[in-house]
Amino acid sequence: MSAPFYVSPEQQTQDKAEFARKGIARGKPIVAFDFQDGVIMMAENRSGSLRKLGEIYDRIAFAGVGKFDEYENLRKQGVRYADLRGYQFSRDDVSASSLATEYSAALGHQFSQPYAKPIEVELLVCEVGHERNAYFQVQFDGSVRDRTSYVAIGGDFEKLEAGLKEDWKDGLSLQEAVSMGRKALTRALNGSGTLEAEALEVVLLDRRREGRKFRRLNTSEIQEIVQA
Repeated sequence: MSAPFYVSPEQQTQDKAEFARKGIARGKPIVAFDFQDGVIMMAENRSGSLRKLGEIYDRIAFAGVGKFDEYENLRKQGVRYADLRGYQFSRDDVSASSLATEYSAALGHQFSQPYAKPIEVELLVCEVGHERNAYFQVQFDGSVRDRTSYVAIGGDFEKLEAGLKEDWKDGLSLQEAVSMGRKALTRALNGSGTLEAEALEVVLLDRRREGRKFRRLNTSEIQEIVQA
């Protein structure tokens, strides 16, 4: 009987990380940043039914890059976690930080399993606050980054964030924010086109709204803002 093929733990980790990064890099990027009324999240999405941006709880939104079925399952798990925690304790006990911790544990556990395929996703959990918004970037291996003011995930995120850093300013109007996000996502196309309103998915976490803060802009609203 031949001996099993040995791969060192370090090599396994490197191979799985490379595998996950390649899968995530194929996804279209997502940007999120502060504007005057809260948080805006934007993505290129040409599908009429599949959503990359979604609601988790009253003031918390979710975005995923990578394999759709995997990040959609994680979004649903987040909704169930938030509903249960809000029911058992208080709605104020449901926070982006606690959700990011749960996602970190789930992704980290899967990534650490020997010979198991890593989950090919990168997640973003956003929460609108009265004064300060929260952004948590959760990577395929369970690592979490606490971001402020603006963040990009997927694709060449470093290039995207460099553009956001250059263009972002405090107190952006909705029109300015949509224009800035569209510019950043168009830049990711590397000159291969311009994103029209129909190709944009835009959601807001609007702190001015009573109760539920989440609002999705429809195509006609985006078109009106883009043409203004």
